Amino acid sequence: MISKNTLKFIKSLQQKKFRKQEDAFFVEGAKNVTELLLSDFEVTHLLYTAKYHEEHSQLISSCNAASYEVSPKTLESAGSFQTNDAALAVAKLKKNTPFDIGEGELAIALDDVRDPGNLGTIIRIADWYGIHKLVLSSQTADFYNPKVLHSSMGSFTRVSFFYTDLEAYLPQQALPIYGAFLEGEDIHRSTLVPAGIILMGNEAKGISPRLEKLVSQKLTIPSFGHAESLNVAIATAVICDNFRRGGH
Repeated sequence: MISKNTLKFIKSLQQKKFRKQEDAFFVEGAKNVTELLLSDFEVTHLLYTAKYHEEHSQLISSCNAASYEVSPKTLESAGSFQTNDAALAVAKLKKNTPFDIGEGELAIALDDVRDPGNLGTIIRIADWYGIHKLVLSSQTADFYNPKVLHSSMGSFTRVSFFYTDLEAYLPQQALPIYGAFLEGEDIHRSTLVPAGIILMGNEAKGISPRLEKLVSQKLTIPSFGHAESLNVAIATAVICDNFRRGGH
């Protein structure tokens, strides 16, 4: 039987300060928990219902975490979902380890993207387009925020990331930097090589002036209507799609 202290510990991980203090995070729901169990994350606690056990008994038995069969009500009290009839898992945070971006790689850098839902969706978009590296500014939303992980739909397990000072990091990479701007070269008319860093800016302010000076090519998604702008996650998807088409 799971203890009250363990449930309190899991509940505390909804807050960033406790995630950092405990060096842990949690995910919930069948999709994210299953993806986590299949990944290289170190899982420490697994809470699951009889229903989830029936569907994933082999996966549960191969997990080395402290495991508990609980009721949906217990899952809901421990996590952030209003309803959860599947599972919840706790895992260790990965170290914030910098990496270089290879010569033929396409990566995404985010400058101060604050909304957890946007970050989670961008992680999912990166996974869809086979982009495996994200470089995040220190002011970008926390990767391990429950809303980020939920929005990523399991893609967080397949994307490498780290937080850094983009102004110092980007010039060290011998790759072109493509920035998304309201005024730039029409992406539909650009010749794009699927290698480099796609830089996306803050939801309200766009790419900061200190990073704008590092951009090799400014790109714009042309508008055919009257909307003022696109959501940053949707804009990321459009730009990634154009890169994967290889331009014109």
